[in-house]
Amino acid sequence: MSKIVSVSGGPTKPEIIALSLYKLGLQDGDKFADVGCGTGSVSIEAARIARSLTIYAIEARKEALRATEINFKNFNIKNAKLLAGEASEILGSRDFVDSIDCAFVGGTKNIVPVLKVLVEKKARSIVVNAVRIETVVRTINAMKKLAIFDEVLHISVSRSIPIAGETMFKPENAVYIIVGKTNN
Repeated sequence: MSKIVSVSGGPTKPEIIALSLYKLGLQDGDKFADVGCGTGSVSIEAARIARSLTIYAIEARKEALRATEINFKNFNIKNAKLLAGEASEILGSRDFVDSIDCAFVGGTKNIVPVLKVLVEKKARSIVVNAVRIETVVRTINAMKKLAIFDEVLHISVSRSIPIAGETMFKPENAVYIIVGKTNN
């Protein structure tokens, strides 16, 4: 079994991916944008859920693009297009597709313009992962202005580790999952 090639800030933990993709409601045939794809781990799991998915993995960082490219090859992901650059510019480009069915946003640098263009592209569901409270507030406010805010989840995961021949739990960083839905 292949292991995800990692970069700073990732990959997204499997439990967070599972909840995020569940909230997206992926369906076969969907056009899926993975914004700030990092290592591509969310796209890889999305491809396992909806086999005829078309994936647009978008990333600005060169080291992350290299990791995603390696991970897509290692996991035999053939239905993904890896796009380099700032997400709102790529998504809003005339050369980009007319519509997106759902989007996962893991990179939140320019969250407000990204959300606006995803709404323009008629995304029925958008899930944003954030760890900074300021990003959470900015995302909720932007989603409310766009009339797509559905809910926010605060997720804490702890993993078992051995200690003195017994077991304890070590917490991971908490993650906020912010969900937007449209009536499209």
